[in-house]
Amino acid sequence: MAQEKVTFEQFMSAVTDANKPFIQSIHDLITEKNGKSAYEEKKNGYLASYKVGKPPRALINMGFRKNGMFVRVYGENISAYPDFMHALPAKMMDSIKGSGECKRLTQNGCNPKCAGYDFIIASERFQKCRYNCFEFFVGEGDDEYIKAFVENEMKERGLM
Repeated sequence: MAQEKVTFEQFMSAVTDANKPFIQSIHDLITEKNGKSAYEEKKNGYLASYKVGKPPRALINMGFRKNGMFVRVYGENISAYPDFMHALPAKMMDSIKGSGECKRLTQNGCNPKCAGYDFIIASERFQKCRYNCFEFFVGEGDDEYIKAFVENEMKERGLM
């Protein structure tokens, strides 16, 4: 059976009132730079995916988990903005530290096409899975840092 197409408006209807301005600002930022968006329904609610560039590559996903709404940033160019990464709030750093390691980088396992992330923040080396490394919950006081992360990544991809 074909899955029904989900719209941005349907996605926004699931977002709490407190998070709507932030989510709208992220959506506007990406779509103003010709980013492509797609929305689908998942087990825990809607998922929004944004791709940018030519060819289009994943920039962020936004969705829902049992404990709240999250934004996952695909930080392919984090080595280009180390000052920003060193200034991340403790809660965001805890999220990065708690994310899963990239088994392809550390044990030569997992998917051979997965690139993972190998980076250093404040003299600490990380080898993390690209699918949960930069995943942050929305509305915990770090929204401006999440948006700045997206802006830094877009700038490095030549979109700003």
